[in-house]
Amino acid sequence: MLTALRIRNLAIVEELEVSLGEGLTVITGETGAGKSILIRALKLVLGARARPDMVRTGADRAEIEALFDVSDNPIAQQRLRMLDLPDDSELVIRRVIQAGRSRGSVNGRLTTAAQLRDLATGLIDISSQHAHQTLVDPSTHLETLDAWANQPELIEAVEATYREAMESRAALLELNRRLSERDERQDLLRFQLSEIARLNPRSGELEEIELEVARRQHSELLRSATAGAERALYTREGAVCTELRQLEDRLIDTAQHDPSLSSVAEQITSARTELEDAAEQLGRYAREVNSDPGELAQLEDRWQELRRLARRFGGDLDAAVVRRQEIEEELAILEQADEHLEHLEQEAARTEAAAGEAAEALSRVRRAAAVALGEAIGAELADLGMGSAYVRMEVSTLEGTGELNRGGARLTARGMDRAELLIGPNPGEEPRPLRLIASGGELSRALLATKRVLAGLGPVGTYVFDEVDSGVGGAVAEAIGMKLREVARHHQVLCITHQPQIAALGDAHLRVEKRVRRGRTHSQMISITDEARIEEIARMLGGRTVSDAARDAARALLP
Repeated sequence: MLTALRIRNLAIVEELEVSLGEGLTVITGETGAGKSILIRALKLVLGARARPDMVRTGADRAEIEALFDVSDNPIAQQRLRMLDLPDDSELVIRRVIQAGRSRGSVNGRLTTAAQLRDLATGLIDISSQHAHQTLVDPSTHLETLDAWANQPELIEAVEATYREAMESRAALLELNRRLSERDERQDLLRFQLSEIARLNPRSGELEEIELEVARRQHSELLRSATAGAERALYTREGAVCTELRQLEDRLIDTAQHDPSLSSVAEQITSARTELEDAAEQLGRYAREVNSDPGELAQLEDRWQELRRLARRFGGDLDAAVVRRQEIEEELAILEQADEHLEHLEQEAARTEAAAGEAAEALSRVRRAAAVALGEAIGAELADLGMGSAYVRMEVSTLEGTGELNRGGARLTARGMDRAELLIGPNPGEEPRPLRLIASGGELSRALLATKRVLAGLGPVGTYVFDEVDSGVGGAVAEAIGMKLREVARHHQVLCITHQPQIAALGDAHLRVEKRVRRGRTHSQMISITDEARIEEIARMLGGRTVSDAARDAARALLP
């Protein structure tokens, strides 16, 4: 739901801020007052193309900010997550237009116009005489029909079986590809395996060899250093450990006169014991240091071979170890490929048949639901002064060849059908696509009727109707107003209208005014209630000069 809209320096609007609530909000005002700017601002918020001439004369940029409450709109939140955008319960969209460029942001994060358009389906649907919106786009009609049919289990079954069939088909194609080049592939794999098996590398072996080579290359230095350290600590005359033992004995004797020195003597004893252990380790190291040049050469040769092997398999010896296992597994599959091929062919046939059966079951449900949906929309149109209109939701089979087919029909994750809403406005006329209806008034009423039938089923949070009352009289206008109120029970509805019968039925009323101040035109939008609202409806009834009779008539229209 759209809860607030702020516009700055857009066309003749210098600054406008409006708060919006649930139910039906009507927007009125004289022609040219700037009502259409609201529609333009909302379209920009939802990713429409921005033009520099939209910026108010004298301003360097235009700004539009819209605040949405999406706490009850899981589809909008899902789209936010898919776009890697914050999915908070509140959604702030900002659009800035400057000469030569525009910027958009969602919840403070920069966003492309394409991403804003992706969000539009779950936020606002704008119906106007000249705009192709959700319900005039044939690509959305199948979703509309499925919402009316209300068979989510069938749709899920079609998606699941189609996905399983595509996976089976992909596995079969991959195996066939491998079989077509099996001999060459096996020769290559066996060659690679022999290279790896000859060296039989271990994970981390390169690092181990590098350390051992460094140790052997400096064996004399290491032997000299460790042997010298052993002598200094333990074996030579006057070694550190000998001196410490003598010091330890003296302190023990002295502690007989002062027991507090016993702890110090114990510390020296501990230090001497550790140094003796260290000396023993150093001596053992010095005696075991290997300086055999032949063994060093062998290590260096293996190190070079392992490095070449690592480079061949991605620069990492661990990759070669993993590749060995992969090669062995692939060779096993290729050796059993004929048997595996038969299994995959059976599995592909089974899953494709299951996908086709699920799609046919869904198609039967759709075709039955299409008849009822057409009749329901036709009944709504009759209430809107189009009683002679004939409505049909046409369901046809997807044509063309695809990866999966069923009896000449192309299968997709949505089944095997396409749907399009057709309307014949006048007797004797063949129904035509809704998008091709010429009359703006008929288009507006057809959209309203469809949305009335689907109220409560679709994901859209806010419907905007721009002059849905075009070309109708008082009785039909009142009927349109009642339909709008019914849609507003399930969705937030904004309606720009010139009909007092519709304006009187709004839960809230906004009036757009155009004023000239200091030689500049300004458009503003104010919320009106009570007497101000009566005065506005009376103006709509009687023109510029408002009479008492018009005011009485306005009061009579208000519920």
